[in-house]
This record gives sequence, structure tokens and C-alpha cells, in this order.
Amino acid sequence: MTAFLEEMAAGSRERVRMAKLACPQATLESQARNVRAPSRLQLDVSGFDLIAELKLRSPSAGPLSLYGENLERRALAYASAGAAAVSVLTEPSRFDGSLLHLKSAASALAPLAVPAMRKDFLVDPYQVLEARVAGAGGVLVILRLLPRADLTALLDCARDLGLFVLLEAFDANDIALMQELIAGHRGSNQLLAGVNCRDLATLEVVPERLTDLAPLLPTSVPRVAESGVMSVAEAGRVAAAGYDLALVGSALMQGKDPTALAGALLAAGRAARKVG
Repeated sequence: MTAFLEEMAAGSRERVRMAKLACPQATLESQARNVRAPSRLQLDVSGFDLIAELKLRSPSAGPLSLYGENLERRALAYASAGAAAVSVLTEPSRFDGSLLHLKSAASALAPLAVPAMRKDFLVDPYQVLEARVAGAGGVLVILRLLPRADLTALLDCARDLGLFVLLEAFDANDIALMQELIAGHRGSNQLLAGVNCRDLATLEVVPERLTDLAPLLPTSVPRVAESGVMSVAEAGRVAAAGYDLALVGSALMQGKDPTALAGALLAAGRAARKVG
């Protein structure tokens, strides 16, 4: 595990420790089981969809949004453009994220039946419960962050709460583990197979990793291209490579018209799938 992931994991564990002092796990679990059922992830018959991201800061690029931006309005803009889900960063130290951002986005999206996904460095099922209480319909799980038994605990908790899970891989070894976890999964919740093409040592994006690793991904679940999609052309490229969704954050956060860009990314990906 790289220094960056070690830093993120340590910070995540400390957040869990502090949160449990404020709200014991049994109390949080009771809350999670009494909130409204989450919106289900619905994928388009065209074969290509978008997970649009709310991300206020990037560790490599710095601030991506003006302070005080209306996140609910942005989440609704993504949904109106056709996004299948909205990813919300909740990590505070390097991404300026918050569970309050997730709660606000999920509340705004609920009438449209578009799920919000918690994107964070999850290390404990407690954080899956937090996501559910905040209104999320899904969570991200980083495969190389935890031992297999801990990953299984996260998946089991998400299954019990009816949340979809985006499994995030960075290389072939991660994908091999992903294949095993998906093969052993027994649940009605949806799993997604994602590739993040960011180099964890430099934090730079290496787009060609998406095409290099695509043939290794399982074909039994939807495949997600994470990072590296900054333009309409790149959306078409990953769709042609076999990805069913693209998770796009920085390009949408920095663009002047996120609604138009999200719609254009979707159109390009669906056109590439139609040709293929």
C-alpha cells in the first residue's frame, strides 16, 4: 500500500473511532434500518451510463469548486443530464468532503430516484451504516486498502442494507481479488467492477491503464472507468473498450456547464457502444 493510501486509511480509522464515541454502532445500525429505502441503481439499455461526482478538492489538482457552492443544485444538474448515480466525496482532509454533503445530495436526488454513492476510504462497516443513514444508495470499496476478511465485512454490511458497491481496482492483482469476491458474492445488491487509472505513487492519471486492464475485468457485472475521462472523446474511448459506466469528477467540477458536459459524455459513450 502506498504512503497516500496509508495516510488515508489511518485518517479514516481515526474518524471511525471518534464517530463511535459520539454514536455507538448499535445505535447507528438501528438508525440505518429505519431510514427510507435507498434509490436503486438503474442502468440504461444503451449500455453506457455516467456516475457524476461531487468533489470539492483533488489532492493533485487542488480546489475544484468555489467555497459555498450549492451542492444540491449541482447534484440535480447531474441527474437532469441523465447520470445514473452521483458520487459524493466524504473524506475531509484531502478532499474537503463531509457526510453532510452526502446527506444533502441524497435528499435532493431522492425524488428523482437517482442514488447517491459514498466515496471515501472505508475501513469499517460502521462507515457503511453512516452512508445508509445519510441516504446513500451505494458505497465505494477500495480493494487494496484492506485484508480480504475486512473487505468481506464491508460487502456483507452493504448487502444487508441493500446498497450497491463499486469495487475499485488499480492493477491486475486487485482485479484478481475482485474476481474472487464477485464469484463468492451471494446477495441481491449490485456489484460494480471499477478501474481507477490514477498512479497512487504520483497521484497522476494514466488513462491508458483503463484500456490495458479492461480485458481482465469480470463480464458478469457492470464495469466502471474511474478517473481519466476528461473529454467527450475519452468517454467514447472507454465505452469502446468495454466499460459500461464512467465515473467523472474533475472534468465536471471544473467545467462551466456541467449539465451540458454530462449529457455530451453520455451521448459519446452511447454512440460508441452503438457502433461497437
